[in-house]
Amino acid sequence: MRVLVVEDEAPLAEAVARGLRREGMAVDVAFTGDEGHEKATVTRYDVVVLDRDLPGMSGDELCREIVTSGELTRVLMLTASGSVSDRVEGLSLGADDYLSKPFAFPELVARVRALGRRATPATPPVLVADDVELDPAKRTVLRAGRPVELTRKEFGVLEVLLSAKGAVVSSEELLERVWDENADPFTTTVRVTVMTLRKKLGEPGIIETVVGSGYRVPGAGTAADSASLDR
Repeated sequence: MRVLVVEDEAPLAEAVARGLRREGMAVDVAFTGDEGHEKATVTRYDVVVLDRDLPGMSGDELCREIVTSGELTRVLMLTASGSVSDRVEGLSLGADDYLSKPFAFPELVARVRALGRRATPATPPVLVADDVELDPAKRTVLRAGRPVELTRKEFGVLEVLLSAKGAVVSSEELLERVWDENADPFTTTVRVTVMTLRKKLGEPGIIETVVGSGYRVPGAGTAADSASLDR
């Protein structure tokens, strides 16, 4: 999941970003409304955690821009005020959820995850290819019924590849969906991650390299797809 945190209180913004990254999310940070608008314009985020009181473009203005863009991005608005009138006003701007400061971090994570599920097309409960099964909800991977321990990035890469259902996924797209803006597009990060992922999954290999284009997993689909083919 790709998340943008727009918050002018740097310590809070960085703390939220670190916490969300520990939860396996790719997180970018902006400290002004203008910077947040620029990032949201060039990158499609699943969720934007947005403070209302920002220097430059206000949080309210940025919320309107995101909503009118037509993207599926969901907005979680933050504010120092917890009054009913402020919540109503924030939601009337098009925000999908509202959280008052100070907040409990586990609640923030739960709300971001819930909004993230709404920001993307319905994800099947289990993704499969050959004898590999990935459960996005449980964050588990099995091969022939045996658990495979993956890092967050390896899990993210495999999830994106399986979700593509056999289509080729470029290294650039993997960087955008699994890493954050600090990832250098000219590094070998994706190639190295795919290499270690292949080793952990073992033989026979399920990830193909398409020279000059990216990677794919032939025959990838959902558990429901496999069940219908078996009948």
